[in-house]
Amino acid sequence: MFKVTKLLSLFIFIFCIQKNVTAQENWKAISTVEEVCTLYPWTMAKMLDQFNLDYPGLEKVKQAHDSGNIVMACHELLDYYENANTALDLRKTLPKKTNISIAETDTILNNVFVVQNVRGKVPYLSNGHRDWYYKGPNNDKEWAWLSNRHSQLSSVFHTYLETGNPKYAQYVDLFLKDFIVMGMPYPGVKSSTSVWRGLEVSFRAKVWTKIFYGLLESEYISPATQLLLLSSLPDHAHYNRYFHSSNNWLTMEISALATVAAYFPEYKNSEEWLDYAIATMTQSMKDQVYSDGAQTELSSHYHNVSLYNFELFKEICESANRKLPNFYNRTIEAMYGYIAHMVRPSGYRIMNNDGDRGSDHSLIMQGAQKFGHEDWEYIVSNGETGRRPGDGPSYFYPWAGHFVSRSGFDRDAHWSFFDIGPWGSGHQHNDKLHISLSAYGKDFLVDSGRFAYTGEVAEKFRPYAKSSAAHNILLIDGKGQVNGPPLAEKPLGEEQYKITTSFDYASSSFDGFMDLEGNAKHSRAVFYVRGEFWVVVDRVATDRPRTVEALWHWHPDNKVEKERSIVKTINERGNLAIIPVGRQKTNPKFIKGQETPEIQGWYSPEYNIFEPNITSSYTTDITSDATFVWLLMPSEKAIPKIKAKIESENSEEIIISVSTKNKKWLLNIPFYKSAHAAMEKSH
Repeated sequence: MFKVTKLLSLFIFIFCIQKNVTAQENWKAISTVEEVCTLYPWTMAKMLDQFNLDYPGLEKVKQAHDSGNIVMACHELLDYYENANTALDLRKTLPKKTNISIAETDTILNNVFVVQNVRGKVPYLSNGHRDWYYKGPNNDKEWAWLSNRHSQLSSVFHTYLETGNPKYAQYVDLFLKDFIVMGMPYPGVKSSTSVWRGLEVSFRAKVWTKIFYGLLESEYISPATQLLLLSSLPDHAHYNRYFHSSNNWLTMEISALATVAAYFPEYKNSEEWLDYAIATMTQSMKDQVYSDGAQTELSSHYHNVSLYNFELFKEICESANRKLPNFYNRTIEAMYGYIAHMVRPSGYRIMNNDGDRGSDHSLIMQGAQKFGHEDWEYIVSNGETGRRPGDGPSYFYPWAGHFVSRSGFDRDAHWSFFDIGPWGSGHQHNDKLHISLSAYGKDFLVDSGRFAYTGEVAEKFRPYAKSSAAHNILLIDGKGQVNGPPLAEKPLGEEQYKITTSFDYASSSFDGFMDLEGNAKHSRAVFYVRGEFWVVVDRVATDRPRTVEALWHWHPDNKVEKERSIVKTINERGNLAIIPVGRQKTNPKFIKGQETPEIQGWYSPEYNIFEPNITSSYTTDITSDATFVWLLMPSEKAIPKIKAKIESENSEEIIISVSTKNKKWLLNIPFYKSAHAAMEKSH
């Protein structure tokens, strides 16, 4: 009896392997319910087992399933979805058939995908499947990950709806069939592979849901593909339920879990998935968004990623008639407020930690409309529409430690961003005390950007991107900062900042430097005279002689020249001068596009895009504690004649006079206590 059982088990095992081989060879040809059930009977059986067959409307599915007729059960399931009154916001009226083509989308039909600004053609394997593990032309695993999010498939889907050309819908059909069959069986473990990593799983679940309902009645999407998609979505939900991560990853993964749960309530686990998603997402919002509205990674890019997914989750819950706590909506509003107050006059966002220089204009306008904030609309429209804010024009976010100074809300306004906050909970750069600066519609002093995470670009530039050397701060004995505290335990107090009608002040310090012998502390105070200029005061406290290097990174669009110790731009319109003040002897040098002995003088406004830029470097030797003062003078045309002098200095503060032809200012700039910050102006 034992031998017979073993032989029978062996026969079944061999039969299943042969069946799988046959399926892998014939997957392209299947289109009908009968064919998919014949080729993948175990997949269809498992799929039906994922459904709550007692769900209203599935009576015929249950009857066929209980009688053992899997084919009929699958027919009835598709019939249910086609005729059900569900997901009305995702169901689309199909376009009339045409021969219209969109050239950009046609490149996707040739399997040419553009991922983070890198174009690559995904090859086919000998079994006819695309190589879903292909890492692109630069052998970059990030390229493989992102290509498996299926944003390219979403583009083809929308092109079909726009044109009605069948070739686009047919590509969607074959693409989905290819991917789902290739990915069988679902591994059911946390993974970082190109196909089964959490972010990719979450993006696909959202894209597939829209495609399923949007093309439900299309003759070009086969029943076989629809059933394969229904069989795979519970696996995607399972992954996001049990293997999700934290921070902005969590917002993407949990919003995907909620998407499947809300739009496919027929799955037996959907109610539990949605309950879990609501509890997890609301707790995560408390954990990853400070009370001032800044997301804790302190990256403008990932702040927006989290905001988008928090909002998406809210919309999903509303469609499922599930109520979220009141604080959830208030937090979304605060997140919009943060980006509205941080935005440059040009509409571009700040670049901090791993962020790109993208425009936040439309996003802020969207938030202004949703929450009735005409003041945000005024800010981002440069006063053309909306209502002038009752506060500002400068803003400080005490949990994030982000300080934005502005002269006003017009397009030519002065703008600076001073970072005195924590390191960040993810995607961090070692850039505390960095300052970025813009005026007259031009960026002058910039963060160098993020370059890339993996691949050849990252191997070359990633350490630089994260380092202090890529930011507008000081290096001490050639050493940059070590990692700081990732999270703020409490908001910064008023002793560190001051906003008045005529000036702004903020200060902070940092004392952790990588492999530095002895002790050193860098304190920086920024004093902005509204509508006129900035004064940056750097104080270095040290227990021994040091070499101090001050770095100023210029946006590549600027024409920059040296005039003795002064570095200034000579643009036709919009200029800035960096004027050292005091007795320190400094002879600035320009570094541009340097690769050896170390990377310096490079700028990356977007992922995988980079170019040389000028870094002006001031290096000097000190024997003990020293103070460096920098006057940052913007001007619409040529820089006017200006004089600056240190009038007095002690361990607590420095007093500086600044004068032009018709005006004079006396600035009291404390190193630590904002209460002592003061200004006198005379003509």
